[in-house]
Amino acid sequence: MLDWVNSLCNTMDTKGTRMSLPAADTSKQPDNRTTMELGAVLPLTAEVRDEHLFVGGVDMVELAREQGTALYVMDERDMRTRMETYLEAFRSRYGNADVVYASKAFLNKEAARIVNEEGLCLDVSGGGELACALATGFPAERIFMHGNNKTPQELREAIQAGVGRIVIDSRIELRRISEIAGELGVEQPVYMRITPGVEADTHQYIRTGCEDSKFGFTMREDFAFKCVKDVLAAPNVRLAGLHCHIGSQIFALHSYPEAVEVMVDLMARIREAYGIELSELDMGGGLGVAYTADDKPASIDEFAETITAAVRTACAKHGMPEPRLLVEPGRSLVATAGVTLYTVGIIKTLPNIRKYVAVDGGMSDNIRTALYHADYEPTIANKAGQPREEIVTLCGKHCESGDAVVIDMPLQKADLGDIVCVFGTGAYNMTMASNYNGQPRPAVVFVRDGASRVVTRRETYEDLYQRDL
Repeated sequence: MLDWVNSLCNTMDTKGTRMSLPAADTSKQPDNRTTMELGAVLPLTAEVRDEHLFVGGVDMVELAREQGTALYVMDERDMRTRMETYLEAFRSRYGNADVVYASKAFLNKEAARIVNEEGLCLDVSGGGELACALATGFPAERIFMHGNNKTPQELREAIQAGVGRIVIDSRIELRRISEIAGELGVEQPVYMRITPGVEADTHQYIRTGCEDSKFGFTMREDFAFKCVKDVLAAPNVRLAGLHCHIGSQIFALHSYPEAVEVMVDLMARIREAYGIELSELDMGGGLGVAYTADDKPASIDEFAETITAAVRTACAKHGMPEPRLLVEPGRSLVATAGVTLYTVGIIKTLPNIRKYVAVDGGMSDNIRTALYHADYEPTIANKAGQPREEIVTLCGKHCESGDAVVIDMPLQKADLGDIVCVFGTGAYNMTMASNYNGQPRPAVVFVRDGASRVVTRRETYEDLYQRDL
């Protein structure tokens, strides 16, 4: 009987896409860890006081009751510390280096202000992210514009604003930038995004450097090199450098030196063929983070050492001067800083299958679990000092069988009204949130030094329908 149920739950649609949760792992056992034993998934300032979880000196139970749930909470000290660590790691090894925050991971006005204060540059993809940055007074010359299909309007907005670099993705986009820059009477600096043909060890959904990718100029049949001529010939455009990004949530760093070699080799060929010495190289981001207590990602220092050493080696090999070096971290700056708080509403046990603990959120505030069965570590914030004695699935409140936040992970014994905290939700949760089933998106609260402040208010029902005519 159990095999039949598991088979049914694992049903695939005609295109091979999973329609529901993966089959329950009935062999899994609780780990009996307490919250502070979860290690690298915890925000920098996490602590337990009198059984309650505190982040940034703020009681997460009291905060949830004050602000309501679901609720995004960001540890400001964690964010700032990681930004400072990134800058120090690269600039101490390679003086001419910049860190560009990939705002797609997490962006609101307060995040943009913090990025500016910490001296990082900012990567935006599309007009909305650009508008957010500009609204805070973020210096346009430190903004990098990305995207595989930037609209003419978005390009015009970026060029008018004076963004530092636009990362071009195709010949079509090159023509658009050239025309718009000409109309505006400016010369726009650009990078060419190169698809280096390097396979990163990560989930297939977030590999971007392999040959079959919608992003960038492919290296197949020397296409990227041939397109350099077009970029150099385009009026009102200046080729400032090259860009690549091999993927996201990468633990094994061995792909980065390979990608560096491809990129520097291309720069050397450009110098030889066209007499142009490109002075900037952007190696993208991709450094992974711990989503589970057993994950062991590389450190920021290891990432910096790998990239900078590879650039120096490749440049020496080709007799190239060392370029300005940029990296574009997103997830590794903000994922661990963020937690999401929920209230337990329903508890349902299916004997010999799984235990469901239903919370007042789900795929509307965290799509990653439904999208590709991402893993997270949960705890009960009002029982944070107790061991996690059960295996549960934290399911959401939406009308989808696959709607879950955490699948088959340890948790303390849950009771109705408990406040559940899910760690590692600072990246790609808020920015990918939706209003599915008419669910208002959560508020965002920053915590620091015992104080909390709402930086993005919770949506209301009126917000949901104010655009309707």
